[in-house]
Amino acid sequence: MKLNSKGQVTIPAALRHKHHLHEGDEVEVIEDDGALRIVRVERSETRGQRWVREHRGSATSGMSTDELMALLRGE
Repeated sequence: MKLNSKGQVTIPAALRHKHHLHEGDEVEVIEDDGALRIVRVERSETRGQRWVREHRGSATSGMSTDELMALLRGE
């Protein structure tokens, strides 16, 4: 791996998959006994939580609540 001009590195896909790292996950770089470690920030949202937050309120059907309920109930 090479460090780019912004100080960034790319974690190889196989390692991201193995350690369940996804786009948007928060990680920290920690110095540990002279070595650097990349660790996930546990308090960060999961990918599913981010998806829900980003999409909340975006569904529109043009139907009223009563119309949707009638449709779902088969009325």
